Amino acid sequence: MSARPAPNPTPISPPRLLILACGALANEIKHLIRLNDWDHVTMECLPARYHNTPDRIVPELKARLEEEASLYDRIFIGYADCGTGGQLDSLLKEWENVERLPGAHCYEFYATSPVFHQLHEREIGTFYLTDFLARHFDRLVWQSLGLDRYPQLRELYFGNYRKLVYLAQFDDPTTARMAEEAAQRLGLEYQYLPVGLGHLETGLVTFVQPAGV
Repeated sequence: MSARPAPNPTPISPPRLLILACGALANEIKHLIRLNDWDHVTMECLPARYHNTPDRIVPELKARLEEEASLYDRIFIGYADCGTGGQLDSLLKEWENVERLPGAHCYEFYATSPVFHQLHEREIGTFYLTDFLARHFDRLVWQSLGLDRYPQLRELYFGNYRKLVYLAQFDDPTTARMAEEAAQRLGLEYQYLPVGLGHLETGLVTFVQPAGV
């Protein structure tokens, strides 16, 4: 009598993963998803304009988590503290299998904490740009602060700054030129610092591909 063939093992479904992020990170997160073929990862973004209104971040994230947490096995919050004054961490304590980016803001997690703190200690009067902020400087900084209408306010807002550091995620001459022009408009010394994706990349890789899996 011939042996019966072994049954095919039931395929293991990948975990249901959600990245719930700031819209200012959308381009970089999409890049990582494509680069790593994370087809089982869903990304949703809150409006990037919340960058200027951090009091809206936690209520919006809370509403999204209440609506969607049961649909996913794990959720990655694509925010650092981002001006919420610890309220984001307080919210996340209420949820299992939810984690966020490390640090206080995007400048820190892109540059990595050691590099950012060195920059800060070297020149406390530094204004920082990322790729997103360099591309949207007019709308998010110049117009938002009213400098397009009242240029005399530049000294009020930036009089204590000495330098603008562009923390570049990608090597893009057009974006670098926009960052340098922003420094000129603000009357600040310009520094270009290619930092890549920093803790955003390492954090997402660990989230999607945890050790031992």
